[in-house]
Amino acid sequence: MKIQRLPLLVVLVSLVLLCLPVFAQDVPDALRPPKGAQVALVVFEDLQCPRCSMVAPLLAQASRTYKIPLVQHDFPLGPTHNWSFEAAVLARYFDTHSKEVGNAFRETVFAHQLEINPQNLRGFAEKFAAEHQIGLPFVVDADGKLAGLVRADRELGVSLHVEHTPTIWVVSNKRTGKSYVEVTDTNQLYVMIDAMKKE
Repeated sequence: MKIQRLPLLVVLVSLVLLCLPVFAQDVPDALRPPKGAQVALVVFEDLQCPRCSMVAPLLAQASRTYKIPLVQHDFPLGPTHNWSFEAAVLARYFDTHSKEVGNAFRETVFAHQLEINPQNLRGFAEKFAAEHQIGLPFVVDADGKLAGLVRADRELGVSLHVEHTPTIWVVSNKRTGKSYVEVTDTNQLYVMIDAMKKE
């Protein structure tokens, strides 16, 4: 008799759990702030994307203003953006020296986006490296690890249903309710950060 009641108990417990609010463990790690931060900005970007270049300074400024992390992910868009993947690999190379240098390279690429093409990207990176007293090897990613990191970021974006760049979220470490929100209008960015910090 006890054996027959067990499946019913399992069904009832399952139904109760389904009715509970969504908790933090259901949120992908990518939509959580880095450890120690309560709120952060997360962006999936393409270094050849014109909109990304316009939004990048705003995100950097918001990060500084609110003293919150800005977590940048690579999302090269493919064949029409014919140098963005290689630029992301170069940015990852500069990350190996320091995250600050890697981010400075990204900012410089965005600032000079219209001047860059597949033929001069390497020269552009060499100039940046020289200005920062960093050696740039002839083959930047001999073992393919950096390209692997870029691909992993893109796959992560696909798993989060990223379809365009930039895709921006304000994320928090809240344990219940909505702990992240997509920024579809960057004019509302500060308002959205304020709202997330208050909740």
